[in-house]
Amino acid sequence: MTEPAQSTVDADSARLAELGYKQELHRGWSGFSNFAISFSIISILAGCFTTFGQAWMNGGPIAISWGWPIISAFILIIGLCLSELVSAYPTAGGIYWWAATLGKPVHGWFTGWFNLIGLVAVTASVDYGCATFLNLVLANTVDGWAGTFHQAFLLFVGIMVLHALINIFGARIINRLQDVSVWWHVFGAVVIVAILVAVPSKHQSASFVFTETVNANGFFGNNASGLGFWLYVLPLGGLLTQYTITGFDACAHVAEETKGAAVTAAKALWRSIFYSAVGGWILLLAFLFAVQDPDKLTANYGFVGTLLQGALSAGYFKIVIIISTVGQFFCGMSCVTSMSRMTYAFSRDGAVPGWRLWTRLDRNGTPVWAVLAGCVAGMLLTLPALYQKNGAPIAFYAVVSVAVIGLYLAFLIPIVLRLRAGDRFVPGPWSLGRRYKVLGWIAAIEIIVISIYFVLPTVPAGVPFSDGFDWAAVNYAPIAVGSVIVLIGLWWVLSARKWFTGPRRTVEEAAAAVPADTAA
Repeated sequence: MTEPAQSTVDADSARLAELGYKQELHRGWSGFSNFAISFSIISILAGCFTTFGQAWMNGGPIAISWGWPIISAFILIIGLCLSELVSAYPTAGGIYWWAATLGKPVHGWFTGWFNLIGLVAVTASVDYGCATFLNLVLANTVDGWAGTFHQAFLLFVGIMVLHALINIFGARIINRLQDVSVWWHVFGAVVIVAILVAVPSKHQSASFVFTETVNANGFFGNNASGLGFWLYVLPLGGLLTQYTITGFDACAHVAEETKGAAVTAAKALWRSIFYSAVGGWILLLAFLFAVQDPDKLTANYGFVGTLLQGALSAGYFKIVIIISTVGQFFCGMSCVTSMSRMTYAFSRDGAVPGWRLWTRLDRNGTPVWAVLAGCVAGMLLTLPALYQKNGAPIAFYAVVSVAVIGLYLAFLIPIVLRLRAGDRFVPGPWSLGRRYKVLGWIAAIEIIVISIYFVLPTVPAGVPFSDGFDWAAVNYAPIAVGSVIVLIGLWWVLSARKWFTGPRRTVEEAAAAVPADTAA
């Protein structure tokens, strides 16, 4: 290691000690690797493929062509607010640590649990999406492979296990794999766009792409106009963008492993959002222009595989699906890394039952048990996907909603606390300056609005007490999120408020553990 690089690592360790923590995780990540993990988790090769149908059925082309850039702009504002916070507090606990420091232990408690649940859900949804596309590849290439939903679930479990093993035994190269993932996403997206431009026999008009509306979820008589459409149906389509561009808090969760984190992690966070937004919009526009049979696409719930099969020959179809599937695999790998670091950091402060186990590091500095616990929790959360109703993966979109709500509620709390702190907040080297006020309020309002929409029923059969109500069609996001809020709220009132004091200062604990005759 060169002297300047060593100097940077020493400065990072010193800053971490000021925040109360001993340097335990291996600080070997570059700024690009920090950017890479968030870019990989955002993954336009994952979200744009797996949740395209949600936007198509709830708004159609305009929910994608116009909805994507508009919502992306709001998400970028959220990212800028978080970038300022990670610059001031570059710790693995990230969002939870910021909330506890800017507020009280209770703020850190709720933020940490929202963040952890969101990370578990986003990991599960990404790996289930990857399994769905791998299932499609196998059904088109392997004789006798039926491509059933039970087979998809088995693939999901296998993928989750692989990601756990990679994170545990590939700890020394995990940052390099993040770098590879970036280039796979960039060049993969370029190849897919080129194929969709060159191969289809016809393309839709700009008028179709930018003005066509679709309401195929059953609400308001499938009327694609009127207040019901604009105020209820169309916002539900925003789940495509809001889900795809999430998980960027990973830049904070690996901050203790990143060199020069106070600057590099802050820049990496907002840049991962910006570049993903631009690349994702180009990719989605390529999808829309390549639509051959809109009615058939709607009949198949907007599944992007139907779109691609109608536009491409069998060979090109397989190429596109394989590129996406590998991209989703990289994305899930990165999600497990981020999830395990958050589990480690939150457990380090005693918030998670069994915290001593989740904070154990192996010789490579990997929280092995935190990796395993998060993966098992993700599998349990996705169990309802074993039951399929009317061909529409209600359970998958519910898990997606849980991920979005959990993560964005976790973002909301420190942003509001930053607003409340005002000039008492001591910024790091990367700051919003006076702009924090207007940007913070915009971010907070956007998060509140989307959190309300994504707990609403997505199909008429999921509306409680209505004719034709079916539990299989229920968006169980509000049940999951509500249960968690009640559980952690009761836990706080009855127990945690008596012993949870927020971030611990492990620097002093480590010093106290050193025998007096060796401390010198």
